[in-house]
Amino acid sequence: MSKNIYVGNLPWSATEDEVRSAFAAYGEVTSVKLIEDRETGRPRGFGFVEMDDAGALEAIENLDGKDFGGRNIKVNEAKPRVERPRW
Repeated sequence: MSKNIYVGNLPWSATEDEVRSAFAAYGEVTSVKLIEDRETGRPRGFGFVEMDDAGALEAIENLDGKDFGGRNIKVNEAKPRVERPRW
């Protein structure tokens, strides 16, 4: 079983490889997805990491509030996306 983790307040210069290596210290990382602005393609400063349950809990505990590229990142379990009506 795997958990999806929200990672916020990332520096815009962060890469998926950098995020993957930070989380890999706590367990096997299945996927990393950094979110980009639809129109400009620029990073939005947050993303999601999917990893095994035990490693995910340890990563959340150890990385939340820690310095990553000069910013204190926010790390917690991702909440399911709420469907919003499209206009």
